Amino acid sequence: MSKFEFAVPCLFGLEGIAGDELRRLDIENVRVENGRVLFSGDERAMAKANVCLRTGERILIVLAEFKATTFEQLFQGVYKTELEHFIPKDGQFPVKGHCLNSQLMSVPDCQAIIKKAASKRLGEKYGVSWMPETGVKYQLQFSIMNDQVTLYLDTTGPGLHKRGYRANANEAPLRETLAAAMVQVARYRGRDFFWDPFCGSGTIPIEAALIARNKAPGAFRRFMGEAFAWCPAEVWGDVRAEAKDKEFHGKYQILGSDNDPKCISLSIANARKAGVADCISFQDGDATKMDLPAQSGIIVCNPPYGQRMMEQKDAQRLYAAFGKHVRYADGWKKYIITSEPEFEHYFGKRADKKRKLYNGMIKCDYYMYLDNQRKPNKK
Repeated sequence: MSKFEFAVPCLFGLEGIAGDELRRLDIENVRVENGRVLFSGDERAMAKANVCLRTGERILIVLAEFKATTFEQLFQGVYKTELEHFIPKDGQFPVKGHCLNSQLMSVPDCQAIIKKAASKRLGEKYGVSWMPETGVKYQLQFSIMNDQVTLYLDTTGPGLHKRGYRANANEAPLRETLAAAMVQVARYRGRDFFWDPFCGSGTIPIEAALIARNKAPGAFRRFMGEAFAWCPAEVWGDVRAEAKDKEFHGKYQILGSDNDPKCISLSIANARKAGVADCISFQDGDATKMDLPAQSGIIVCNPPYGQRMMEQKDAQRLYAAFGKHVRYADGWKKYIITSEPEFEHYFGKRADKKRKLYNGMIKCDYYMYLDNQRKPNKK
């Protein structure tokens, strides 16, 4: 087994949650930074992170880090990187990346320079004048921030939020990684009644069911690293088998409701694809009027934002009606994500805690209402 350094890009606000997840997976040397988490490990760690991590976006091998303020420095930094340890003679190695606050700001030009340097290095090592690139893809990525270049090899392929169960979604889907983080922040472990009254395509209830059953989120899909020539195939099989052995098989009370029957049909189909349809109930219902489904539990939801699905005034009226309906529901903890800056005003109650999160590029707050249990009067 080899030893690598890995980087896990995250949605802003999820870095600490992803770091805690990796530590629970017994991953070594986990370090949390803005926008990413770093860790150390071998091929098995790479496979485990891809298959089991719920809140990271992808697993990247850090190939090189160096400073570059000119294209020549960029070329030389890539050329000195031992790419032949990762990319075989027939490997495809497309390049993509981004630049921020750096002297090198043209992404297409940086892509071309990195491709040229990688081709020269690999061509010399394999004794060929050009690289055929007819084999497996080895996606190179780069980040240039504040003139600091980091060169990566992607081991994931399509992002980790693409679990494989949501072929279709409603018009305002919540990214699966964010939904999983919301459930984890709510400390749901499968014992409480769990309710999402704005379930849309079912992402939050499905992620809650996966967490309750301890089912690996990557169990439904394949990863780019599975085709790497230097990674033993049995590593991935062992990781998946180990994850399967750790699943729970209890009975759970998870409800997703929505006032759009099409969303309910879509949620049911997605839950079936995810293998958790037996854990979740879906039903039509207006969140501002339907009876509470239990005496106590956890509400986690992503109500419509004014800038996405409804006019802002309509969204604000919805928040007010929903707040009036559940504000004093005894025994229910409420976790609500929204981009509305005056949400607490419309909901009618100040949150006990709130946390900044990003739903894609939309800056949001995650409002947490924790003190709903009635306290006995002091005598």
